[in-house]
Order: sequence, then structure tokens, then C-alpha cells
Amino acid sequence: MNQNKQLTNAIDLLKKLIATPSISKEEDVTASIIADYLVNNGISVQRHLNNIWCVNHEYDAEKPTILLNSHHDTVKPNRSYTRDPHEPSIEDGKMFGLGSNDAGGPLVSLIETFMHFYNQKDLKYNLVLAATGDEETSGETGIVSILDKLPPLDMAIVGEPTSLDMAVAEKGLMVLDCVAHGKSGHAARDEGENAIFNAIKDIEWFNTYKYDKLSISLGPIKMTTTLIEAGTQHNVVPDHCNFVVDVRTTDVYSNEETLEIIKQNVQSDVKARTTRLNPSGVDDNHVLVQAGKSLGLKTYGSPTLSDQAHMDFPSIKLGPGDSARSHTANEYIYIEQIEKGIETYINLLTQILK
Repeated sequence: MNQNKQLTNAIDLLKKLIATPSISKEEDVTASIIADYLVNNGISVQRHLNNIWCVNHEYDAEKPTILLNSHHDTVKPNRSYTRDPHEPSIEDGKMFGLGSNDAGGPLVSLIETFMHFYNQKDLKYNLVLAATGDEETSGETGIVSILDKLPPLDMAIVGEPTSLDMAVAEKGLMVLDCVAHGKSGHAARDEGENAIFNAIKDIEWFNTYKYDKLSISLGPIKMTTTLIEAGTQHNVVPDHCNFVVDVRTTDVYSNEETLEIIKQNVQSDVKARTTRLNPSGVDDNHVLVQAGKSLGLKTYGSPTLSDQAHMDFPSIKLGPGDSARSHTANEYIYIEQIEKGIETYINLLTQILK
């Protein structure tokens, strides 16, 4: 298939995906659109919940396998949208629409890349394409639910908007629910212990603490207080204050180690919603990294989370689009970025497969 046809097909598929609401856990219709597209191109697919996957025609269980993965769910439209988020439109070389950048552009580029290699013989590796859901909430109905159903995997390319730079490491995530305690009393008298002040002390620690070890590829652990709630009425000293902290972890501490350090340093009760969203990294000598470098791709450590957090095998994050445009109003991706994305994926895999 020539490049013009690949790009045309990718854009047509992306338009259909944008036009179809696909909020996390409600992406059943876009899953069907992707499955139908693959089947109509002669590819047999499998489905579990809203996850679609397939293997190359010459799949050989004796060969190692590369996963090509991206997601088709989206966040809810930003309130600041001035366009219809589900009306795909092209203006000035930009494709507008919810999910166009995150991660529709990378997804359709990976699909066209998989189709490019689908019927090729004598490849050194198998290919598995997985278009998955529930990525935006890191939920249990997405890629986590099919990893044990896929063939054994040796490595992965995760399609996310990275401006076609190669993320060789990615921060993990813990969301902490914290409770600072005090003692209630009348606000007009000098009594009680204000839980808000106790929370402020811990929040200041979260804001200023520096961990002893610093990740070379990911930098410092980032801790940000994002929600706070306290009090019942104006004249009562609150006896508890709830606050939420977003913690972006790195490869020099496990999530569990990070959590233990936090608990040793704050007075508030701290509970992690989960510790399974781990940081990831791939060795500089890995075949994926070396192939990318041979193409002149820049490497970096990513502060944002993706489905890499669920993968216990080497992976890189790579794709067209700009991470800074993810989850923003009037989201868009440049058409030329999708074209370059398909070209980059194919060239990268050619280095490895041939």
C-alpha cells in the first residue's frame, strides 16, 4: 500500500473515531469501528470487552513478539470547547476533534503500520496490534484485562503523542487520600485544634521535600496537592481535613518505597488508591532504543502516565501529536504529523524486523 493510501485510510478512520463518543469504559462503538476496519482489510481480530487485538498473518510461536498498542478511549470534553468535540474537521492542515491527538493519531498510525507488515514473510519478530480502552482512567477493563490473553510479549511500542520523540522512561503514579486530624471547638474561643493548620504543615512538606535519590532519566519525584476539603460550618473548628496528593514516581524508588517515605514524614493518615501504576524504563542498549537512535529519534523521560505502567516487559512510548495538547479544548493534530508517524513507525520496525 502506498503512503498516500495509508494516510487517506488513517484520516478516514480517525474521522469515524472522533465522531463517535468513546469516554473510558464506554468505548464499545469505537471498538467495533476498529474491528470492522481490520476485518474489512482481511485481518482476523479478537475482542474482549472493548479491546481489539490481532496478530500478523505469518505469526510463528517460535519467534519473539512485539506489541503495538494504543488506546481509543478519551477523557470527557473540556468545558472550554468552542467546537463540537465530535465533529471532525480539517482546517489549516489540522484535524480537530476529541481524541484526535490523544491518542487517535498514534492509534491510526499504528494500525496502518501493522497492516503494512501484516502479510510480509520472514520477519524476525511477530507483531501483535492491540487497540485498547480504559487507558485514561488506568482502569481494569483496558489492556490489563487482556495481557494474559495475548501471545507472549517481548517488547512494546506504545502509541501516544510524543512529537515523535522516543520516551525511554515514564513516571509512575500514586494518588494519595490524606486525612489530617485535629479537635473540634468553638471558633469564637481559643479552643480546639484546627485540622486545616495540621494539613497545611503536611501539604508544605509535600511541596518542598527532596528525595535523596534522583532519577537520571525522569528527574525528581513530583508531589502535588490537588484537592482539599474541611469544615462543616463557619463557627466550628474542624477536627479533620481531607486532601488529595498526586505523586509522580520515578525508577529509583518503587511505589511502595515512596509511599513508606511519605508515611514516615507526615502526620496525616495516608492511603494510596493503588500502587500498581509503576514507573518504567528501557535499557539504552535495547533493540527498540538502538533502532530509534539509528533514525535520529530524540530520547527523553516522560512525566505522563500511559499503559506502559501495566507492562512488565521493555517498552518505548512514541507517536505523532503533542502531549501538551492532550485533554485541552479544541484538541487537534496536524495531518502531516500522522503522515510522519506512519513513516516513522514503519522505518523503526523495518530496522528490527528485517
